[in-house]
Amino acid sequence: MAIRTVSRTILYLLLILLSLFYLMPVYVMLITSLKPLDQISLSEMWQLPHSLDFSSYQLAFEKLAPNFMNSIYLVIPATLLSALLGSLNGYVLSKWKFRGSDWIFTALLFGMFIPYQSILIPLIQFLREAGLYNTIPGLIFVHVVYGIPITTLMFRNFYASIPEEMIESAKIDGAGIFKIYQHIIIPLSITGFVVVGIWQFTNIWNEFLFAVTITTSSQQPIMVALQNLSGSQIVQWNVQMAGALLAALPTLLVYIFLGKFFVKGLLAGSVKG
Repeated sequence: MAIRTVSRTILYLLLILLSLFYLMPVYVMLITSLKPLDQISLSEMWQLPHSLDFSSYQLAFEKLAPNFMNSIYLVIPATLLSALLGSLNGYVLSKWKFRGSDWIFTALLFGMFIPYQSILIPLIQFLREAGLYNTIPGLIFVHVVYGIPITTLMFRNFYASIPEEMIESAKIDGAGIFKIYQHIIIPLSITGFVVVGIWQFTNIWNEFLFAVTITTSSQQPIMVALQNLSGSQIVQWNVQMAGALLAALPTLLVYIFLGKFFVKGLLAGSVKG
């Protein structure tokens, strides 16, 4: 008993030390964002600020506010659309199999392994021809298309755990493919939508390559604007760190409030695959 207690204590201490080590960059970001520019140097990097200065947050927010709203306009519809399309694909490919459905699923999964860089030039040409270049709708379209493979995979694995007998009973009662989806599948998919929503929200919010190549100036999301916040000559590290914290805040809040549902949904979708 004593050995078990000592082992558990050592394990907890080790986990606490590893957590503190992992949080070191966050600590540096936070204290740097609260310092005036003249107190920021490598020699004083770990020291607490002599006095709290929130002016860097005000300046960062003023510069990033329009781009923050661009990210909101981008991430919400892109997340909802990719989740809905992935749900429909996963439902059909798991519960209404037809000849060639496995090949279609394999082809969809292949899209997960196509590097962004390999399709940038034809993608930009297509968006120009379609009148979607340098627009938020164009960026939404790109993220929805690129999100379909992973959302389809996640929903297909999730729906595999739904008993076939439930679907067969609904068919006997005369329900069609959309009636079953509306009255049976969707009510059972709440945790699946939470998992996919968090996944897509995080990926789209933090994505940089598509944002920097497809949009310019006023249409850019916050991650591109954060890169431009550093300036060309003097880097105001306090403003840069404040902007980074503000940019990370939405995804942090999502995981704080929905994190337990994310883990629960992942476990639910891993029962069958």
